[in-house]
Amino acid sequence: MSPIKNVTVLGAGVLGSQIAYQAAFHGYTVTSYDVTADAVAKAGDRFAILAGRYVADAVPDASDGHADATAENIRRTTDLADAVADADLVIEAAPENLTLKRDLYGRLAAVAPEKTIFATNSSTLLPSDIKDATGRPDRFLALHYANNVWIANTAEIMGSPDTDPAVYDEVVRFAEGSGMVAIQLHKEQSGYILNSLLIPMLTAAVNLFVSGVADPATIDKTWRTGTLAPIGPFQNFDIIGLNTVYQLASTNPDPAMAQWAEYIKVNYLDKGKLGVETGEGFYTY
Repeated sequence: MSPIKNVTVLGAGVLGSQIAYQAAFHGYTVTSYDVTADAVAKAGDRFAILAGRYVADAVPDASDGHADATAENIRRTTDLADAVADADLVIEAAPENLTLKRDLYGRLAAVAPEKTIFATNSSTLLPSDIKDATGRPDRFLALHYANNVWIANTAEIMGSPDTDPAVYDEVVRFAEGSGMVAIQLHKEQSGYILNSLLIPMLTAAVNLFVSGVADPATIDKTWRTGTLAPIGPFQNFDIIGLNTVYQLASTNPDPAMAQWAEYIKVNYLDKGKLGVETGEGFYTY
């Protein structure tokens, strides 16, 4: 199998932009795609901000202009066929909506070359939920990134029973080549490893808050102090993005999650407070 060189990231939001920038920073030829010109323009701003973050966080080789050059060298487009015309790997970072993702893969399958590997960055959906929409289940798998990819640099790789082992191994090599720690899963697991550990903690924090036990700052302080973790659960929500938090909570049948979703909508989303992305969420940035 030929090595991955050309990478296209579908979705130029917070995490999609990070995935694209990280791959480009490590020498891959990267195209960033989104459906609107506004989203693509905002991606350019995000790449410039990421260049500064890499320098500020002392990422190796970020100085001497490399970080800025990386931001400038990522191609951006709203044309899906153009975006994937020579892609060896397409990483889908679309919103966490199964219908939306399946529709996107149907359109992608019609325009992508036969050689192209498809990878979903979904944090909860399984490859088997999507694979039949891709037209190439043997060349499809999950490649899940955590937010702040240059620091929290895990890349969880999970195939379906149909994934070609050679494809799986090539994506592992790509993950390692793009500065990530490749986490190999041996079977499908909703939430993968990271979210299987993280979500119960976040859910417990929500329940403590919704039931009136403590406010977000107190819950965060308790977690940081008691576990030596650098951030607490509500700081995590701000990093994840309150849009995503709302989407997940609003589809959860638990009444406490419905209450949590309504609280997020009224107090944050309706006021344009989406977390770190907009400079304000539970905390101000």
